[in-house]
Amino acid sequence: MAALTSAQVGIIISIVIYLAGMLLVGFMASRNTNDVGDFYLGGRKLGPFVTAMSAEASDMSSYLLMGVPGLAYFSGIADAGWTAFGLIVGTYLNWLFTAKRLRNYTERVGAITIPDYLKRRFRDESNVLLFVGALFIIIFFVPYTASGFSACGKLFGSLFGVNYQLAMIVSAIIIVGYTTTGGFLAASTTDFIQSIVMTIALFVVLGYGVVQAGGVSAVIDNAGSLPGFLDVSATFDNVSQAASPYGIFNKITMFCWGLGYFGMPHILLRFMAIENPNKLKLSRRVASIWVVFSLAIAVILGVVGRAMTQSGVLDSLIEDPTSSSKAETLIVVLADHISKNGFIFALVAGVIIAGILASTMSTADSQLIAAASAVSENIIQDVFKVKLKERSAMLTARCTLVAVAVLAAFIAWNPNSSVFGIVSFAWAGFGAVFGPAILMSLYWKRCNRFGAMAGMISGGLMVFIWKYGVRPMGGAWDLYELAPAFLVALIFIVFVSLITPAPAEEIAGEFDEVAAK
Repeated sequence: MAALTSAQVGIIISIVIYLAGMLLVGFMASRNTNDVGDFYLGGRKLGPFVTAMSAEASDMSSYLLMGVPGLAYFSGIADAGWTAFGLIVGTYLNWLFTAKRLRNYTERVGAITIPDYLKRRFRDESNVLLFVGALFIIIFFVPYTASGFSACGKLFGSLFGVNYQLAMIVSAIIIVGYTTTGGFLAASTTDFIQSIVMTIALFVVLGYGVVQAGGVSAVIDNAGSLPGFLDVSATFDNVSQAASPYGIFNKITMFCWGLGYFGMPHILLRFMAIENPNKLKLSRRVASIWVVFSLAIAVILGVVGRAMTQSGVLDSLIEDPTSSSKAETLIVVLADHISKNGFIFALVAGVIIAGILASTMSTADSQLIAAASAVSENIIQDVFKVKLKERSAMLTARCTLVAVAVLAAFIAWNPNSSVFGIVSFAWAGFGAVFGPAILMSLYWKRCNRFGAMAGMISGGLMVFIWKYGVRPMGGAWDLYELAPAFLVALIFIVFVSLITPAPAEEIAGEFDEVAAK
């Protein structure tokens, strides 16, 4: 590796301070992590602001700082804008309809994980619901976590020219370090901090970009020179250099991303962990406002970046006119641009890079917690009936988390692997497997364990069937797999529940009790 420049030194200083802070938070949280309930759910001690911001930070991942701006840079505001709109609506509705009732229900039945909640909600002594839920969590979360490790490796590799595998492993060790130490409380607290860092990064880069592009009017003029770029019903085609129609079918496809929120285990766990469920309304408002502003800024950042390219301030980030992958490095390129203005600016650039790390780490730590709980709590102890004492259970939880991280690192080992492509697939998987089951379990008294089981299995299978069997047919079939899989799961839940025995009076009474709160 070549000698570091002063700009790179400044970036490294900011990043080291940030990473050291995350480890310190993990150590402090460990003093309040006394048992498995604390490790997986923080003892239901989260305040409203930490609940709100940790839920959103764990959700957004690097998609907020890299994916959305890159998509907007590549084709304009339509694709990125309709995706953002779907995510905003999905966020709000999830907080509105799911948060409080799930918090009350899980406390009532004594559940600390999503599969455990479904088992207890429907009194499934066979543990099939538990096993199916835990299995799907492992299937979708391990590669999801790998994508986060990969993002960190590629980030440091591109900035400093270090070995990709080394950078990826060091990043993974940091994430595993604070998560295994403090568990859910550490993950939630660091996510709260990381949401602030992500916000600062977005504002700084956006402001810098607008100034460099020549002001707001110059941004609009330069971006507007590309046909369809600023149109919500068209996109800019980099191959033909012309506008392409963006019809209602395209809009629905991207808007359907919002359905995924109802089934995201790492987000649902935040609802379950708040100390006072009556403060969830405040959490909903904070989360919704942050999501609106952060996604809007991310879309605008892509427009500003493309305007900078049009004006000659920034080199083009489109190597392949059919792929937006290079465009997703926009914020990294802008951070590097900022760092060359002096040492102080390099420190600021380091904060921006830390923001990218924050968005990746905040999702990876939550995924590790959810995947580890699925293995150690749901499969080892509940399905296989291996009863562990408290100390052994804590050790098993931490060892399982490390094992999941090692497997994720192995998947992310190849820097040229397409592990990022599985993120949208995993999002669809969680949304279809858990979303309909969670909603119906909370709002339909007649729903029973057979219906929930059928819905989870059919939803998970349909994601695979649609992704690999139907969607490749193209045309009207080219629909994001989450929408059809979600619908199929709902149909199976209703149909199977109605043709099988109604829930016992005890279950129905419990449902009425929770609904009345």
